[in-house]
Amino acid sequence: MATWKRIYISRVLNKNVLASNKKWERMGEAVLERIIRPMAVHEYPVASWYALATRSRQEKLVRDRLAMRGIEQLLPLTRRLSQWSDRKMWIDEPLFSGFCFARFSRHDQLVVLTLPGVVRIVGCHGPESIPDEEIISLQKLAVSGLDYERHEYCEEGMFVEVIEGPLAGVRGTLIRNAGQDHVVVRVRLIHQSASVQIVRSNIRPVLNANDFPLAHNVRDSFFQNRPNPHSL
Repeated sequence: MATWKRIYISRVLNKNVLASNKKWERMGEAVLERIIRPMAVHEYPVASWYALATRSRQEKLVRDRLAMRGIEQLLPLTRRLSQWSDRKMWIDEPLFSGFCFARFSRHDQLVVLTLPGVVRIVGCHGPESIPDEEIISLQKLAVSGLDYERHEYCEEGMFVEVIEGPLAGVRGTLIRNAGQDHVVVRVRLIHQSASVQIVRSNIRPVLNANDFPLAHNVRDSFFQNRPNPHSL
């Protein structure tokens, strides 16, 4: 075979080999890019607080079953002197009869609903979460060591915040009961509230609270009766 033919064939073969190599390189890069591309991180739903309606006298059972499932729960208790046929005894009973609170994501909704004793997750059109602020106030009430009791749900009154003492940070409605100042902590979703006696010097008014109506007459009375620290 002539030399020029051998050179020509060699160049054609080399060209085909180079083209094939580039093709495989491109395929390899595509496969490698797919392999090392970061996987999308699975985003779990954010957990929120919900109110659970329970069967009668099963609030504590629901609380314990939630705890066994590793679900954060809250069941505020209040002490009451119970009169038995032969004696009196102090008992701890749920602050809000028929309700227990739990913090979970919508992903765990079915797990919660299937727990014995749970009737439903409270809400008008499906489950509705409770603001963290309301739950935090209830938690502080529960561990404060102070006497507190259930109070009729109220809309009127001044919205205040406790600034000193074991209830510092608790927000609620200021009321007068038997000549004493009380703060009413409310859970609006289930229309339940609790009141605790406070010292007026330990609270401050919270203005522009969008979710809580202000009673201007109560607010004016509060400022008129409160001593001026500069005059002391």
